[in-house]
Amino acid sequence: MARNVQKRLGDVLYEQGVVTEAQINEALRKREKGEKIGEALIRFGFCNDSQIVDALEASLGIRRVNLQLLYIDESVLKLLDEDFVTKARIMPINIHGRRIVIATNDPLDFPTIENVRLRTGMNVETVLATKNDIDTAIARYYGFTKTLKSLGIEVKEKKKEDEKFYEELLQDTEADSNESPIIQLVNQILLTAVKSEASDIHIDPSDIEFKIRYRIDGVLGTERTLPKVILSKLISRIKVMSHMDITETRMPQDGRIKTIIEGRPIDLRISTLPTIRGEKAVMRVLDLSRDTKGLDRLGLTDFEREVFEKLVHRPNGIVLVSGPTGSGKTTTLYATLDQLNADDVNIITVEDPVEIELEGVNQVNINPDIEFTFANALRSILRQDPNIIMVGEIRDSETAEIAVKASLTGHLVLSTIHTNSAVKTITRLIDMGIDSFLVASSLSGVVAQRLLRLVCPHCSKMDEPTKSEREVFERNGMTIDKMKRAVGCELCNNKGYRGRTAIFEILDVNETIIRMISNDAKEYEVLEQARKDGTKLLIEAGLEKVRQGVTTLEEVMRISLD
Repeated sequence: MARNVQKRLGDVLYEQGVVTEAQINEALRKREKGEKIGEALIRFGFCNDSQIVDALEASLGIRRVNLQLLYIDESVLKLLDEDFVTKARIMPINIHGRRIVIATNDPLDFPTIENVRLRTGMNVETVLATKNDIDTAIARYYGFTKTLKSLGIEVKEKKKEDEKFYEELLQDTEADSNESPIIQLVNQILLTAVKSEASDIHIDPSDIEFKIRYRIDGVLGTERTLPKVILSKLISRIKVMSHMDITETRMPQDGRIKTIIEGRPIDLRISTLPTIRGEKAVMRVLDLSRDTKGLDRLGLTDFEREVFEKLVHRPNGIVLVSGPTGSGKTTTLYATLDQLNADDVNIITVEDPVEIELEGVNQVNINPDIEFTFANALRSILRQDPNIIMVGEIRDSETAEIAVKASLTGHLVLSTIHTNSAVKTITRLIDMGIDSFLVASSLSGVVAQRLLRLVCPHCSKMDEPTKSEREVFERNGMTIDKMKRAVGCELCNNKGYRGRTAIFEILDVNETIIRMISNDAKEYEVLEQARKDGTKLLIEAGLEKVRQGVTTLEEVMRISLD
């Protein structure tokens, strides 16, 4: 245990002024057999759960955690069974070497702490959480285990390779009932993804098993491994939810699910792909309750925002947002549309698909099955008297040509494109077959962006940079004296990072660059001029985040900036 505190809960609450001595004595007199003093005080209305946790935190210096923000690994859950944690009202959350970390609302319950030590053979460290948070966490994590047990996955006396056993067990799951273990398993997978703030769920088959993996803060990690015999049932359930053809297993399919999880509206985009080991499924998770509106949410510096707003408030021209998949391009476009949305402008978008519905914006889904492509949709949109057009992505030369023509006829066109930097976007458009003089006259600006993981504020440590790290900054005309290191704790699932922020490289296509593009200047020449004009490269923006202490140099280098 982190500290040997020889106090009683009642004494702490009295010292902190939460309850009176008379209330403590009354609770001691009237409490039920086996009832803890804290539970009795709450039942009699003398205090509430949060007041108890606050008092313990202030008096004992024990850290308080929010269990809803944590991801708890399955290996931790196996150390203590559900019956014990439910009765003791505790939640195991992490392991550090030979030390187990448990969340409790009564760190002075020494018999329970000693019981944990004997059951696990580990030293015990306590952190504080409310009873409600503990109960929710037990239901969330151990509920998953229960679901797997109902599918026979953790029944030790049965052989996992015995497919007949599983097939017989799954015969009872055919009915579309909320009691079906397969339905419960899918629900638990989705719940865990939302709680963990995962952006994607991967279901990856192998020869004898399959993995459930979550992409959290841009990094893919395995949640758990399950026997392959239940894969087809799991995929079928997902197909039913997303209105796919469950009989078709040889062709890729796409679908969509709109649902409510934990009271939050969630949009799931589903894609299945037949592989040699079975069907793979990927679910893109979009939490519609998150506030993605407004440029304030993007993390632009004051200078970057000034340049960006100048670009998007021009009456015509093309503004492109570039970057790889998952770099936040669509979020930037939606935030921009929200900024530009007004009664005196007609905004029309063409997307594949529409991800977030915006009030006052005309949003159109493309449908390749009926040849309603980006290019065809753009032709129709131009007859709808638009002021601003947003194209989900410029994928081909036909779409690019129509976007250029739209910008040259007095429209502001916003879109995304897959390039590694802002200047490379110019080369990409020319490679698509757009004449350089048309690119020069239509392109207003390019915003290249990436997402960096934020270093965990709870466990990160300041450190002096090494010689090689200093050299990275010096090569980019910067210096640094101190920088943060990622460590890892239960709040960040031992990853050292939690949350993400964006970095930007904004190219303003001014008169000088227009002339250079028209004269077929080399890419490096345009880059040199852009830097003279004040464009900050992505690597420089990332290093500035390191200097601010919000991320690490390792994270900046991980995303492989040019």
